[in-house]
Amino acid sequence: MRKQSVSRRGPAANIVALGADHNGVKLKTEIKALLASLGYQCVDAGSYSETEKVDYADYARTVGQLVNSGEASRGVLVCGTGVGMSMVANRFPNVRVALARSPEVARKGREHNDANVLCLGAWVNPVRTNLAIVRAWFGERFGEDRHIRRVAKFTEPRREKVVFTNGIFDLLHSGHVHLLKCAKALGGKLIVGINSDRSTRILKGPTRPVCGEQDRKKLIESLGFVDQAIIFDDTATLPLIKQIKPDVVVKGGEWTAAEVRRRDKIPPEIEVRVFPLLAGYSTTNMVKTITGRNRAA
Repeated sequence: MRKQSVSRRGPAANIVALGADHNGVKLKTEIKALLASLGYQCVDAGSYSETEKVDYADYARTVGQLVNSGEASRGVLVCGTGVGMSMVANRFPNVRVALARSPEVARKGREHNDANVLCLGAWVNPVRTNLAIVRAWFGERFGEDRHIRRVAKFTEPRREKVVFTNGIFDLLHSGHVHLLKCAKALGGKLIVGINSDRSTRILKGPTRPVCGEQDRKKLIESLGFVDQAIIFDDTATLPLIKQIKPDVVVKGGEWTAAEVRRRDKIPPEIEVRVFPLLAGYSTTNMVKTITGRNRAA
């Protein structure tokens, strides 16, 4: 199942699941108050008594289930060291735990690893330091860029998720294949939108496309990881996105997910992912090279 990310803006975006054993009850109460002040809605899974000894695994499992299912976008777990709870929660396919001992580690866990559960040790740091860790973790965004590719390699995609990406795909090259493979890794069904010949001319000029829309569609459909290809006669993708209603929209380039969402007016309930372009590959440059060789000949 695909894990939650910072670009997600669904109903559970501000819901945080909290869990602690008897050693973490006091710190959990402080964290709950802090998160409420930051505008988060907390689901407290227990425990609630510092004197009644309980098993940390039970509470880590509950929080893990809530984040794994998407009912909570993030979770915070507290036990004596944080180690035991991190072991339990990380067993869920949709959970990435950051066991943080400092604010810097917490920030990197979000930026580099898109961690969606934070584990803390009540014995390890004083309350003040642990609250600083919480602030740092919730204040950091996933760094996207190269980190998306790395996180996707250890993430099990949700088979029911529909992923959408689009392009002209005029002269198919390794950069296109790389983007489409990355997109497929995020879900169970990959739908690719292909610009029509008319919309390609509007976007790229009268000499494009080199290959007609039907040929481009056949090439994309021949790739085993593409489930469906659709030709669309528009320079904007929003009408097609509204028709398909995907769970995830994937783009390639140097934009951030937030910039793509604003630019393309993607609805808030749809997750946005941006993969960096594969260096050295460009259809425009390929066309220039071919044209130059033909002139030279």
